[in-house]
Amino acid sequence: MGLQLTETAIAKVKEMFAQQDPHPTALRIGVVGGGCSGFSYQMQFEEKTTPMDKVMEFDGVKVLVDQMSLMYLDGTEVDYVESLEGAGFKFGNPNVKSTCGCGSSFSV
Repeated sequence: MGLQLTETAIAKVKEMFAQQDPHPTALRIGVVGGGCSGFSYQMQFEEKTTPMDKVMEFDGVKVLVDQMSLMYLDGTEVDYVESLEGAGFKFGNPNVKSTCGCGSSFSV
């Protein structure tokens, strides 16, 4: 199944890339230990791939995911949402069993 980005998320990443100087070559998405529930998502601009990276491309946006994170992100859809509460990337992850009260971390 892998990881998916919605059209809205792709457009936002392209917009963010254009605002950086120099322009990043990829977006790294990962899962790191921490937070109230055990894991949290991490997104950062990246210039280089490693041999352990899974490289995906979504409408010209290169996304890198390390092998450990890939098993936690399988089937996840990343969207970008804007609402009265704020704006940001939202992870729809079918592997999540519970999240913390603030919504910034999860457990599987």
